[in-house]
Amino acid sequence: MNLRKLVSTVFSTVHRSFSSNAQSLPGFNYILLSQPREHVVHVTLNRPEKMNALNELFWREIGECFQYLSTYGKCRAIVLSANGHTFCSGIDFNDLAKFASISYNPDADVARRAFQLRSIIHKFQNSFTTLEKCPKPVIAAINGNCIGAGVDLICAADIRYCSDDASFQIREVDIGMAADVGTLQRLPKIVGNHSLMRELAFTARSMFAEEALEFGLVNRKFSSHSELVEESLQIAAKIATKSPVAVQGTKLELNYARDHPVDDSLHSVANWNMCMLQSEDVMKAANVAINREKNEAATFDTL
Repeated sequence: MNLRKLVSTVFSTVHRSFSSNAQSLPGFNYILLSQPREHVVHVTLNRPEKMNALNELFWREIGECFQYLSTYGKCRAIVLSANGHTFCSGIDFNDLAKFASISYNPDADVARRAFQLRSIIHKFQNSFTTLEKCPKPVIAAINGNCIGAGVDLICAADIRYCSDDASFQIREVDIGMAADVGTLQRLPKIVGNHSLMRELAFTARSMFAEEALEFGLVNRKFSSHSELVEESLQIAAKIATKSPVAVQGTKLELNYARDHPVDDSLHSVANWNMCMLQSEDVMKAANVAINREKNEAATFDTL
């Protein structure tokens, strides 16, 4: 075999291997992944026998899942839902006992126990922050109870819908701690009502679907779990028809604007668009808009 043929064969093998890997969805113990619509990935929490309580592995898998989807080219929008009657009952209390064993270990110095606990907290925080940092929009479809860490999780999503039977509870004060995985940082910016936020966090009372809709924790509610998931997938499918350059840039800039002054945010989006306005997606979308009578949809390359 001459050198040119050898190089060509090796390149083709590597290319096929890379393409195959890039197009596959990984498997997890507590998460199901499917692709029910073009460019839409459905992420399903799947520990219903434990009311989707988050043990250490489950928590780690959430981070790994959304890190993977961040660069999965065939995904442009994500729906996050749960199997069973409870969206998420919070942290698995068996894992909470592990924290207690660290906290009350008489053989370890207080500073060293503290550093160990902080490391664990950061791992949990980083796992949920992957939803926020994922460039693809994430729609959380919440049914049943959403408690403690479940609220932390949905607060990192971009869009939240719920079913009529949904309820939300910041329960951490009931177990003697402050919520530490994102609720106290994100929820006030979502609902825009610090008085309500503090009431919910101080009392650990439940907020039901109607109140969640009224105060903006969710922006739509549905009569059943099946309708909730179906409508969420429909919205995700609509998002997925748009330019991925435009959608991902919009998410990035919305997140930046939430945490920065207006002037800084205007500067940021100008820096983004000075490059992205040169994308072929702009011309493709413009051509469709100009020729609307043809009723054709723009198609965009994988990003």
